Amino acid sequence: MLSGVRRGTADTAETAELSGRTLAYFDITATIETMTSPAQRIRDHAEQLGALGHAARLSILRYVVQGDPEGTPAGELQAKLEIPASTLSHHLDRLASAGLLQSRREGTFIYYRADFAQLRALTDFLWEDCCKRGKGGGDACC
Repeated sequence: MLSGVRRGTADTAETAELSGRTLAYFDITATIETMTSPAQRIRDHAEQLGALGHAARLSILRYVVQGDPEGTPAGELQAKLEIPASTLSHHLDRLASAGLLQSRREGTFIYYRADFAQLRALTDFLWEDCCKRGKGGGDACC
């Protein structure tokens, strides 16, 4: 049984006690994105942009990012955006499968919240090449 387990960042070794022996390990979760190939990153971000490429889904995301940090109930989204329940469910699933929304169930209610880390990664991706090769939009870009 592990005891004394401590979590840390990807660049720090941590230790755990196992049957009287101290083991070192690394938490690699923070390095997953940096290990993703450039081609896979493009596919992932294309999927996210595709999910945002529908007016209803873009409206849903824009409403959710303004909502409670704990999530916006699906019923509130349906009432505010006037989208039928089955259609809303399809759009929410598409946004969630693209990694842009997270959901949690509480009884019969489902709450949706934006995955701000994914949204930040997407916008960073869109800007990261702006000033490469000494070109781009100049001051407007960099």
